[in-house]
Amino acid sequence: MMQHKKLVTAVVAVVLIGAGIVGGYKLHDMYFSQTYQGPVNQIQEPAKGGEISNARDTAIVKAAKKVSPAVVGITTKVYNRDIFNRKVLVGEGVGSGIIFDKQGYIVTNNHVVGNSKTVIVSLADGQSTEGTVVGRDAQTDLAVVKINVDNLPVAEFGDSDTLMVGEPAIAIGNPLGLEFQGTVTAGVISSLNRTVGAEGQGMKLIQTDAAINPGNSGGALVDADGKVMGINSAKISQEGVEGLGFAIPINTARPILEDLIKYGKVSRPYMGFYGLDKQMAARFGLQMNSDGVYVYRVIAGAPLDQAGLQRGDIITKIGDTDIKSFSDIQTALSKQKPGDTVSVTYTRNGSSQTADVTLQEAPANTGDNG
Repeated sequence: MMQHKKLVTAVVAVVLIGAGIVGGYKLHDMYFSQTYQGPVNQIQEPAKGGEISNARDTAIVKAAKKVSPAVVGITTKVYNRDIFNRKVLVGEGVGSGIIFDKQGYIVTNNHVVGNSKTVIVSLADGQSTEGTVVGRDAQTDLAVVKINVDNLPVAEFGDSDTLMVGEPAIAIGNPLGLEFQGTVTAGVISSLNRTVGAEGQGMKLIQTDAAINPGNSGGALVDADGKVMGINSAKISQEGVEGLGFAIPINTARPILEDLIKYGKVSRPYMGFYGLDKQMAARFGLQMNSDGVYVYRVIAGAPLDQAGLQRGDIITKIGDTDIKSFSDIQTALSKQKPGDTVSVTYTRNGSSQTADVTLQEAPANTGDNG
């Protein structure tokens, strides 16, 4: 009986093994025979030619290709003195800059270069070279660096006065340092003529929601045509606040850059007085019943003093610019140079009067707001 069972088991095993062999041949024929026409999984090959569609080749792509080569990294070294009065490197600061002239001039922010006389400039092609700070202006937070390199790419400046709220805005720079050099972010022009700063001292800026982070300072804010419309300068960084970045309009920067290259500083006209507009007065609990800027102190020997203006006068017009706030005075003076004579209209005891005022060069660190 046992032998019969063994024989049956052996026969079954032979049949199973045989089935396995036959099945193996069939599977081999199915998957490896060249004559099998069944489905075979294949990885798709990329399309040849290297061209991209119009849908992908957007204005942002074109603007980034055009401007990115002219955006550089600016590295400053921060030193201190040890107990033996030896100079010790204590840190580095990194920002961005824009090459705007074939001679090697680069615009960046004053707060990027700080008090440094030289910086390290990292070009988009991987080169690094020493740059000299030829001029800086704390009031507008602008600075110019010069490098000596041939065949430099140059960014084209646009006309920031033509900007419209809602049009595309592209920020190019180095957020958080050179590890992310040449980062491109995009958004829109959120607003124009924003004032961020102390009363009477704020500059009118471009507001954008294109991401701007530490290290982007000094980089380019570009329009859809690939023209630089602003110098990225600041952002409001608070918990729960996003998309509030600011750039210095390029039309504001142009004359500043010219002065920094020529003179190493900015020569500004000055009337020589302290004043308040309606908004500023309200913050001090005062009330002004008319538009204009109230003169509450005139500097002895300054242009307004020489022209006969005095405390209590209200300036309503400078040249062809109507004065309703202190920023209007800054706008009017930005069109003038020291030595120019302008017509100043003011009211005194309800009567309108006009005086010719010859502007002087603003002395350093006066603290005056006019």
